[in-house]
Amino acid sequence: MAEIALDKSTTALLIADFYAEMMSSIPHAIDRGVVSRTQALQQAARDAGIMVCYSATVFRPGYPEISERNKTFSQRKASGQPAISDPIQVIHESVRPIEGEVVAGKHRVNAMFGTDLEMSLRANNIETLIILGYATSGVVLSTTRYASDADFRLIIVEDCCSDQDPEVHDFLTQRIFPRQADVVQSADVIQALSG
Repeated sequence: MAEIALDKSTTALLIADFYAEMMSSIPHAIDRGVVSRTQALQQAARDAGIMVCYSATVFRPGYPEISERNKTFSQRKASGQPAISDPIQVIHESVRPIEGEVVAGKHRVNAMFGTDLEMSLRANNIETLIILGYATSGVVLSTTRYASDADFRLIIVEDCCSDQDPEVHDFLTQRIFPRQADVVQSADVIQALSG
């Protein structure tokens, strides 16, 4: 177990792209108990009184936020599937936000790019950001890179992250993320929050 020191007054938890559809269907999330671990961590964060934030990718009807040049999202626009504009609708029901928690609807992979998440964190003097979610190779990677460049202290909760490709998840959490973040387990964070 890793020992983590946290100043609760300057720490926030980001539950990033914790989609009901993905967290209930991909084996990497189900087999590892990602939802139940995240529920426990979310409750510990609330009990400790730290800021809890969420992100989810959403678009307005007609997808005006998506350029044809955007390889990641242009297929969604072309698919004809209806756009969902309310981020709470896509967040897993087991970890939905409560009133007063920050929810960032985003239009790109990174939870901070083009959203008010960073503004909310800075307005509340947040220095340490605890990140978890789906996908390790998507929102977790992109937000980690951006937040590191923005000088946040980063903690990634490995056993609350999930990816379509478990090998990519392992590579990122073992080889890439430690260059910019502390990679820990949910029990480590829960212990730090309860102290």
